[in-house]
Amino acid sequence: MPLSTPRGARRRLVTAGSTLGVSGAATWGVRRPSLMPWPSWVGPVVTGAVAAGSAAATWSVVDTLVHAWQRPGLLVRRPVIALVAAGGVLAVAAAARAVMLPRLEQVGRDRDPGLDEPPTSSLVSGSSQSSVSYASLGREGARFVHTTTAAGDIAEVMETPAVAEPIRVFVGVESASSPEQRVELAIAEMRRTGAFGRSTIVIQSPAGSGYANPTPVQVVEIATLGDCASVAVGYGLLPSFLSLDKIDVAARTQRLLLDAVFHELSDRDAKDRPKVLLYGESLGARVQQRALEPHELVERDVHSALWVGTPGGRDSDRFRSMLTEPPVIVDRPEQLPHPLPQPHPRVWFLEHDGDPVVRFRRDLVHRRPEWLAQHPRGRHVPDEMRWMPVITWIQVLVDPLFATHVTPGEFDSRGHDYRADLGAVVAAAFDLAFTDEAVERLEAGLRRLEVARAQMFA
Repeated sequence: MPLSTPRGARRRLVTAGSTLGVSGAATWGVRRPSLMPWPSWVGPVVTGAVAAGSAAATWSVVDTLVHAWQRPGLLVRRPVIALVAAGGVLAVAAAARAVMLPRLEQVGRDRDPGLDEPPTSSLVSGSSQSSVSYASLGREGARFVHTTTAAGDIAEVMETPAVAEPIRVFVGVESASSPEQRVELAIAEMRRTGAFGRSTIVIQSPAGSGYANPTPVQVVEIATLGDCASVAVGYGLLPSFLSLDKIDVAARTQRLLLDAVFHELSDRDAKDRPKVLLYGESLGARVQQRALEPHELVERDVHSALWVGTPGGRDSDRFRSMLTEPPVIVDRPEQLPHPLPQPHPRVWFLEHDGDPVVRFRRDLVHRRPEWLAQHPRGRHVPDEMRWMPVITWIQVLVDPLFATHVTPGEFDSRGHDYRADLGAVVAAAFDLAFTDEAVERLEAGLRRLEVARAQMFA
């Protein structure tokens, strides 16, 4: 039928009106406040992409439905065209990924300019006495083993001399060819350094790039006057958002490590057993939770587990629903219970109300989350933020890109940046012996140590 007929004109008018309405609503929605402030250039880019995408999708769907009664073949042909177009987009994305990933992996291998030389202490991996080669640690592993807390820094916070030099064990993804071999290396390193003879052992699950946050470890090193050991085993070199396909191998690595450490301690009397602490941050938190059944925390006598900024989703929901003891969940140190409950809580979650990594989940597409339904809103969740199908999902998908921009020494308790909270929360969660005055000195000390790390890396 010619387009000039009334029927053809009505069809085009309905299609155009629907397209303008949907794309206009999508444009308005995506520009509303979200969990993180976006740089000035991001809003127009995201708005333009959403407007174009929603317009194209609406035009295709509405025009097909309106026209289908006249030409039923369109219901077959148009989806085929759409699938071919989608396939082309996916092919371009796959090609870009193939080019980009090797470069990012190389970034994960390359050490910072200030860390060319291996550490001199025999109590860390990568030293001349270690069976783990320094070259295999990657950028994050080199950072981890080079930043043990010095005796002077311990004494400055605790006003008591250090009693030992901290032990740090790190095995990178390229230190061995399989998770089993990497864990064997880690246990051998722990035996070599005497880690099992320390009063406290921290088992940290690193992020996708191998990043093991030194700050919680430094809190433990300071509180124990150096009488502690920490261990982390890597499973990749890429940033966490590009490492989601490695969660299974990461969880298997963490499971093997936990089994090996607890096997090593199984024949020790309670009085001779070190306190075992678990720590995971962001993807590392999800990995460590995936590696555990909640009842094992009790059966294996884990003293405390602290998980920071755990990504939201069904995995997190499942794990929490199976906990056998009530966890402590805080947004910031001011929410810590005073006095601490007795017996000491075993499981702790630190997660900001406005952290998009914690709040993002797939069902944001079609379901309003509780954190946008409650009043008053959580900290840093804008009162002006409204849930819209699909649009809120897009907003919270973009937010993590701007949730961790940090300046060394300038701590901010916002988004996915937990540095301002870690001192007090780690001390409480791990039941560490700090006086109120020492906690104040600790906060200043952690800022000073972070600036020193940044200078060392440069």
